[in-house]
Amino acid sequence: MGFSNQRTLIIEWGDCDPAGIVFYPRFFAMFDTSTARLIEAATGKKKIDILRDLELLGWPMVTTNGTFHAPARFGDEATISSAVVRLGNSSFDVEHRLSVAGRLCVEGWETRVWAERDPTRDGAPRAARIPDAIRQRLLEDVQAE
Repeated sequence: MGFSNQRTLIIEWGDCDPAGIVFYPRFFAMFDTSTARLIEAATGKKKIDILRDLELLGWPMVTTNGTFHAPARFGDEATISSAVVRLGNSSFDVEHRLSVAGRLCVEGWETRVWAERDPTRDGAPRAARIPDAIRQRLLEDVQAE
């Protein structure tokens, strides 16, 4: 595992179906926020500042997957642990584990691409090398490609 981060959140009614159980796409929104918090923790900067300072579009998701083990419900206090598990030149994989009271509810995996604007294509997105300073922080125990 590489750089990791953990955050705690309360499951809100808007995350749930009428039975009060988290509607599965909401987990992916939670994981998206967790990836941003992971990069913020690695860089010491807020996402908005990273995007501005590096003239970056962001780190869009290109692949995602999840395994659902147990329900999470309205009012639950959940912990999401996120870790970089692979770091490439311009892409990286993140693993998320959402637990409630120590019980694993959902595991999620993402592949993301570091993206900038391509000036030769009217600012369309293109993959960019992850900056060395950020790579060093994300690497920790991850084996680079």
